[in-house]
Amino acid sequence: MRNRLCTFSTIALATSLALTGCGDSGSHSGGHGDSAEPSASASSAAFNDADAKFATMMIPHHQQAIEMSDMLLAKDGADPKVAQLAKDVKEAQGPEIEQLKKWSDEWNVGADHGSGHAGHGDGMMSGDDMKALEDADGPSASKLYLEQMIEHHEGAVAMAKTEIEEGQHAEAVDMAREIVASQTKEIETMRTLLSEL
Repeated sequence: MRNRLCTFSTIALATSLALTGCGDSGSHSGGHGDSAEPSASASSAAFNDADAKFATMMIPHHQQAIEMSDMLLAKDGADPKVAQLAKDVKEAQGPEIEQLKKWSDEWNVGADHGSGHAGHGDGMMSGDDMKALEDADGPSASKLYLEQMIEHHEGAVAMAKTEIEEGQHAEAVDMAREIVASQTKEIETMRTLLSEL
């Protein structure tokens, strides 16, 4: 009889522990489920609308900066320091364009995400602005390039700050931080150069 009671007690204890374990694991799995869900979405689609807009809007923004830099570099008599800055802009923004395009392809987002991009609010130059730079001689183009690129960079910095605040994709946010740091520094350099011309 004592053996039966021991056996029963053992079974009861084991059952109780098993049920407790199930209860704990259920609540943990619920908690993990909540945290695992973002993980799952992070692995399959670790971006949000802010990331998509950042990528698709920054691509043409960077492309225009390179176009402006090419115009300046093609000028005879351009200020050497301004020409070096134009080279630096191209060197920095070319690889960023490729990475932004790669993300856009991976996320399957089209240029329509950047459709709100056409305006001076984000620092983009108008057709007339670009024509003025193209038609300017070397010394005039040097000054105009700096004036335009300061505005252009300020637009990029504003866009990048929005990505830092609202973006989800870690690498895109990191790029945005780099854009803020590097282009803010270049704005300071350009203002100094402008004061010297």
